[in-house]
Amino acid sequence: LAQVMESGGGSVQAGGSLKLSCEVSVNLYTKNCMGWFRQAPGREREGVATMYSDGGRADYADSVKGRFNISRNDAEKTVYLQMNSLKPEDTAMYYCAAHDHDPVYCFTTDERFFPYWGQGTQVTVSS
Repeated sequence: LAQVMESGGGSVQAGGSLKLSCEVSVNLYTKNCMGWFRQAPGREREGVATMYSDGGRADYADSVKGRFNISRNDAEKTVYLQMNSLKPEDTAMYYCAAHDHDPVYCFTTDERFFPYWGQGTQVTVSS
């Protein structure tokens, strides 16, 4: 049984939208961080958006600010990524991740603090 499972990827034309969902079935502390990361072919994985529990602050990569929105349903341990105005450079495998460490480690640059990862969902944006 997968502990972190993404869904919602697909193919879309530039300018379109997609919404990714992620269910986290890991037994995390109530206060936790969930986030989205992505990896394009030939490139390192990068942070896209992260968000702490209980309406905590969100952090976004500069490349997606104003276009992507992360949200959570803490009761259902689900995190979402609404992606608008998609660009070809957004094409990548998108991964959901979670941790229940200190909230100071809930930034898109804190990949190393996330022990729980999904298998990824592919997003392809054509021009």
